[in-house]
Amino acid sequence: MAESLKDRLIHAYNAFSGRVPSAGWSVGASRSYDPSRSMTIMSSDRSIVSTVYNIISLDVAMTPIRHVRVGQNGRFEEEVRSGLNECLTLDPNIDQIGSSFIQDCVLRMFETGSVAIVPVDASLDPRYSDSYDIRSLRAGEVMEWYPRHVKVRLYNDKRGEKQELLLPKSSVAVVQNPLYEVMNKENSTLSRLSRKLSMLDLIDEKTYSGKLDIIIQLPYTIKSEAMQKRAERRRRDIETQLTDSRYGIAYIDGTERVTQLNRPAENNLLEQIKFLTTQLYSRLGLTEAVFDGTATEEVYTQYWNRTVRPILKAITDSMTRTFLTKTARSRGQRVLYLRDPLATASPSNLIPFLNTLLTAEVISSNEARSFMMLPPAPDEQADRLQNANINTVVDTPPSEEAIGDTPMSEIVEGG
Repeated sequence: MAESLKDRLIHAYNAFSGRVPSAGWSVGASRSYDPSRSMTIMSSDRSIVSTVYNIISLDVAMTPIRHVRVGQNGRFEEEVRSGLNECLTLDPNIDQIGSSFIQDCVLRMFETGSVAIVPVDASLDPRYSDSYDIRSLRAGEVMEWYPRHVKVRLYNDKRGEKQELLLPKSSVAVVQNPLYEVMNKENSTLSRLSRKLSMLDLIDEKTYSGKLDIIIQLPYTIKSEAMQKRAERRRRDIETQLTDSRYGIAYIDGTERVTQLNRPAENNLLEQIKFLTTQLYSRLGLTEAVFDGTATEEVYTQYWNRTVRPILKAITDSMTRTFLTKTARSRGQRVLYLRDPLATASPSNLIPFLNTLLTAEVISSNEARSFMMLPPAPDEQADRLQNANINTVVDTPPSEEAIGDTPMSEIVEGG
């Protein structure tokens, strides 16, 4: 039964209720960046760390997550038409689409170790009712932890700024990073790699900061204070020549020698970075082939099972536990990720694979056409599970002429 306008006004819930936006035609303060996006905490914008974050979060976001109904054996049956499914597929909030919302959740989870998925708008107040329909979702950062509540820093799209809200855990899907030991722990592999990369950046900045890094050998000793002052005057004189010269040219005496320091003192920092990068890849199931798109099926399967799949399961299980009641779960409702097994198949392998599925009567002809982005065929046979290589035998009764030409004894024995 559809809700009336009066019921919607009485029972409508908003997580930021009580905070009325300013009246008038003002659209709020403007910014040069999207304040709803997650900001990188680590100084990893120029390092391999940001690349790892982006690749994994993009692969997770490209896997459809749906509100579905499953059978008694746990098999997928159909999608549920609900506000939650609308948020997961297309419209989670005014700033994001479904895939960008999931990617935002994963990036926040990588940065802080957890992410809070908050139903901002709902048909009923989640704090007092379990039977509510979600109308918008936001990903927030968990600032403080309490026994039964969490303080979440969440973007308020009505005021255009982030606010801290104290919300019960029963109404917030808190997703813990399954790769916490590798990514977020204080002395984890990724944390150590990030620190080493920051140190390497500092060394590079010092190396290319415009200094000449030269040593001038004077033809006299400078042990006494007077000779030190004389050497200092000579150094300042050369600096003045270089500064005042149009092309940066200076002269020295024939008895003076100049030694150029063209590189800093040797260290094993770069070797440590290479070692930590290799360790990070192995613990996340990543390889260089995954980054450049040349990974084999076995390598990509390992990456999926060790990295992408645990993240998807953590997100879907948290949503199922929080946003679906026990009654809904007992009736087969779940939040599941639906992986397309042909998403990574090359065109040369797609046709033989589809032919095998058609022959084994796993998919119909129209379902095979959908994988190739072709419209369904109008023939009714195209929607049936059948092997096109086998002729269908149709049992038809014998005609009267055939019966007349057949001896009565054969008809009796056959009947």
